[in-house]
Amino acid sequence: MGKKILAVDDSSTVRQMVSFTLVSAGYEVIEARDGQDAMSKLANPVALGMVLTDLNMPNLDGIGLIRQLRAHAAFKYVPIVVLTTESEAEKKQAARAAGATAWIVKPFRPEQLLAVIQKVLG
Repeated sequence: MGKKILAVDDSSTVRQMVSFTLVSAGYEVIEARDGQDAMSKLANPVALGMVLTDLNMPNLDGIGLIRQLRAHAAFKYVPIVVLTTESEAEKKQAARAAGATAWIVKPFRPEQLLAVIQKVLG
């Protein structure tokens, strides 16, 4: 198996599409429905290659999730890619300030997603 990627989105359709794309490319995927669910799934130590997160989610949004991940030593340097319908400069700046690595606007093409992931993971 390839690197583990945490996919966080409140849309089950988006999670399924992301998972299918990543698993087909050899990655292992952990799915979470929002930031709170993501943090609970990371309660036991997990070696993550990267995180893909939506911005607008209930319970704990993407910015809050990025901040919480960056506050943990284990996830301080894990790449975080925002996958969202948002494209405003202020939202991008807020995500960058919180610690996001890259930004992809939905809807996305699978090859676009994989290209960004490969670039971020090296």
